Amino acid sequence: MDSLLMITVLIVVCALSFDFINGFHDTANAIATSVSTKALKPRHAIILAATMNFLGAMTFTGVAKTITKDIVDPFMLQNGSTVILAALISAILWNLITWYYGIPSSSSHALIGSIAGAAIAAAGVGVLNYGGFLKIIQALILSPIIAFIGGFIIYSIFKVVFKDNNLPKTNRRFRHFQIATAALQSYTHGTNDAQKAMGIITMALIANNYQSTTDIQFWVQFSCAAAMGLGTSIGGWKIIKTVGGKIMKIRPVNGVAADLTSAAIIFSATFIHLPVSTTHVISSSILGVGASHRIRGVKWGTAQRMLITWVITLPISAAIAGLTYFILNLFL
Repeated sequence: MDSLLMITVLIVVCALSFDFINGFHDTANAIATSVSTKALKPRHAIILAATMNFLGAMTFTGVAKTITKDIVDPFMLQNGSTVILAALISAILWNLITWYYGIPSSSSHALIGSIAGAAIAAAGVGVLNYGGFLKIIQALILSPIIAFIGGFIIYSIFKVVFKDNNLPKTNRRFRHFQIATAALQSYTHGTNDAQKAMGIITMALIANNYQSTTDIQFWVQFSCAAAMGLGTSIGGWKIIKTVGGKIMKIRPVNGVAADLTSAAIIFSATFIHLPVSTTHVISSSILGVGASHRIRGVKWGTAQRMLITWVITLPISAAIAGLTYFILNLFL
C-alpha cells in the first residue's frame, strides 16, 4: 500500500471517528427535552435517535458538497492530506474535551474552524474561499438567533391556544406528542450533521486525486450515516443533563415548542445546503421557549457559559488545527 493511499485511509478512519463522536456528543441535543420530561426513557430515546439519525443522513448530500468546496478549493489545496488530517484531529480533540466537561459545544464550529485553521497554516489566509466561508459563518451565527426568536413565538402561540386547558392533562398529551417531535428532531439532526464528515472525506478523495467531482459517493454516505448512528447509540448523558435541565425546567409543552422550532430551522438549512450547529439551534430554541414561558425561570448563568464556549470554539479549534498541521508536516 503506497503512502498516499495509507494517508487517505487514515483520513477516512478519522472522519468516521469524528462522525461517531459527533453522534454521542450531539445526540443529547436531539433527545434532551423528551428525556427530561420523561416522555421517553433514556435507552428508548437513544435507540430512536440512532435510527432517525441514520435515516436522515441517508437522505441528503447538499451540505456535504458545501463542506467539500465552500471553505477551501479541494482542487487547489496544497498538502491536502496533511491539512485535512490536522483538521480532523483538532475537531475530534475539541469534541472530546467539551463532551468530558458536559459542555454542549458545536461540532460544526469545531470542524469548520479546524479546516480553516489547518488550510491557513498550510497556505496563508488567501487559501480560504471567502464567499463560501462567510456564507457558512453567517448561517452559524444567524441560525441560533432565529431559533431563539422562533422558540419565543411558537411557545407564545401555545400559551394563547391552550390557556383555558387543564394544565396536567395538556402536559400528558404533549408528552406523547414529544415522541414524534424527538424522532423529527433526530431525523433533521442526521440530515445536517452527518453530512459534514461526508464532505471532508470527499475533500480528501479530491485532494489525493481519487475523485474528480464534488459528488458524494454512496459508500461515503452510508459509512458516515452508520458511524453517526453507532455513536448516537452510545448517547451523551452529561450533555443531556445540561441541555435538558440546566437551562430551564422543561415541561412537555415547552419541549414540543423547542423541538418543532429547532427541527424546522435545521431542516430548512439542510434544504438550502448550509451547515448549521444543531447544538446552537436546539439550545437557543429552549432559551427562546424559556424566555416566553417565564424569563426569570431561565438559568442565564448556564446560558452564558454555553455562549462563551460557542464563541471560542471556532478560533480555538482553528489554532489547534494550525498547530497540529505544523506537527504533522514534520512527519508526513
